[in-house]
Amino acid sequence: MMETLSRATFAVASVTLMLLALALVGFGAFELVSALSQNWHEGGDALLTAIGYVVIALAVFDVAKYFVEEEVLRSRSPVTTSDVRRSLTKFISTIAIAVFIEGLVIVFQVSKHDVEKMPYPTALLATAILIVLGLGAYQRLNVEVERQLGCKDNAEQLTANLDEAADNSAMAGDTTAK
Repeated sequence: MMETLSRATFAVASVTLMLLALALVGFGAFELVSALSQNWHEGGDALLTAIGYVVIALAVFDVAKYFVEEEVLRSRSPVTTSDVRRSLTKFISTIAIAVFIEGLVIVFQVSKHDVEKMPYPTALLATAILIVLGLGAYQRLNVEVERQLGCKDNAEQLTANLDEAADNSAMAGDTTAK
């Protein structure tokens, strides 16, 4: 019951996020068309703003897609650490790309109008770099743990296989001795 409620909640939230992302793309397109119809000179700023809207919409859509894949569609079977690492890496990579692109869009907008405000988009780009560095550190540490667990799992599997082979030999020896 609780799992069904959880999946339904994530499904509704995901669909809502996807619709909001689509609305954001539509709003960006509307703003662009509106600006271009008023004054061609303002088109560049409107274009950068529309790009920002689309990038944010893609990030929101990817969050919704992540929820659908991880919380709605995935069965509750045991998840390996490598599955979690891959999912999280994909998710964080999308967010980092969105932050990078948004930072670049803001750099272009600010550089045209008010260069004194340049530290803000620069900080946004630095944040994106920190996200990527953090993701790299996470992956490195996680792979190390996976290797250690993999070696342990492989050793346990090898021991189990050897024990099974020994048992099978003993049984085969028992049947031939009789």
